[in-house]
Amino acid sequence: MSSDLSTDQLKRVLQGITIPPQPQVMVDLHMEQAMPEPDMDRIAQIISQDVGLSAAMLKFVNSAFFGLQRKITSIKQAVMMLGINSVANIINALAVKSELSDDSIASLHSFWDNAMDVAAVCSSIAKQIGFKYQDECYALGLFHNAGIPLMMQRFKGYQPILEEGYSDPDFQLTNLENKHFKTNHSVIGYYLAKSWGLPKTCSHVIAHQHRLEKLFGERIAGDTKTLTFASILKMAEHICSTYKLVGNAQFDHEWEKVGHYCLEHLELTQYDFEGIVEVCHEQGVGVS
Repeated sequence: MSSDLSTDQLKRVLQGITIPPQPQVMVDLHMEQAMPEPDMDRIAQIISQDVGLSAAMLKFVNSAFFGLQRKITSIKQAVMMLGINSVANIINALAVKSELSDDSIASLHSFWDNAMDVAAVCSSIAKQIGFKYQDECYALGLFHNAGIPLMMQRFKGYQPILEEGYSDPDFQLTNLENKHFKTNHSVIGYYLAKSWGLPKTCSHVIAHQHRLEKLFGERIAGDTKTLTFASILKMAEHICSTYKLVGNAQFDHEWEKVGHYCLEHLELTQYDFEGIVEVCHEQGVGVS
């Protein structure tokens, strides 16, 4: 099933999609689109590397227009369902929408790179431990920090606060954000995830991603899936040095606080974890 987007539908799709696409990704996509026979697998692969483009595809394919009974989290599946014309229209509209300065592009490089890396590692960990929700784990990794660029765009002094939060040994990042801005990137990320049609479990984890002690302490009996998603995300962030690339910190204070919860939940030893890291590195992901 595929359908071309009308102008009104396109406006609705892009409403709330404010994370600008990576310039190089746009170049790669336009080159592929210009081919006599565009490769949809290649297009899906390129799109899956970008937060804003992936969000736009998922938002439309999970909208009432398609009326799907089960939400889609696979970027490839979304692209195949939309078809080349609708995908091209979304890409072109986003390109027009995001008129960025060179400074803005530079400030988001670490965010883009880390999001893509965490997504790949989340998917790899899920496969390694036999967790069947690999597509959902990829989406969670790609979108978990989507609130950060929005905070950067809205609040001029956000970056120093973000770095202060990551450098604090007590790691009270969201509390610090709330104190200065009356909101935090996890809350914004949660509402973005909901609007883009991510599964409820992924959205819930995004909302509570920096409050894992509370998440584990208030666990619902029988709900192991939520904690597994959360554990995989924190493992992936640690492996990908999110604390360094996004938070400009020297140590991963958050992992020091919650890492043992994650490993215990997944019944992994430190030796097991090191083996997971090694496999990720062999796959070329999580290498900082």
